[in-house]
Amino acid sequence: MGKYMFHTTYTAKGLPGLLKEGGSRRRAALTQTIEGMGGSVEGLYYAFGDTDLYIIADLPDDATATAVSLNIADAGALNIRCTVLITPETVDEAVKKKVPYRPPGARAARGRK
Repeated sequence: MGKYMFHTTYTAKGLPGLLKEGGSRRRAALTQTIEGMGGSVEGLYYAFGDTDLYIIADLPDDATATAVSLNIADAGALNIRCTVLITPETVDEAVKKKVPYRPPGARAARGRK
C-alpha cells in the first residue's frame, strides 16, 4: 500500500453539488470511491486557500492512485493533483543507495558512498 495526498479544488460545475450536499456527504462519497479501489482514507480536510480539499489515502499502488485521479478529474467537479507520500523508513533506504550521477561539467560519475 502506498500513501497519497490528493489536493483538490472545486470547479464551477462541482461547487453547486458541495453546497447542496455539504461536506459530510461529500466525505462519505469520496471515502466510498477510495474504498471501492481497495484503499482507505486516513484523513479528509476542507481548507481555505489554493486548495479546497485534502484527502490522505492509502491505495494499493501508483496505478490505482492514477486511476482515482483521472476518473475524479474526468467527472469535471474537481481539479485534482496527487502527491506520493514517503515514510521516514523509505528515506532511510534511499540514503543508503549509491547513485551513479554526474553533474553537468563534472569529469566522472559521483555517487554516495
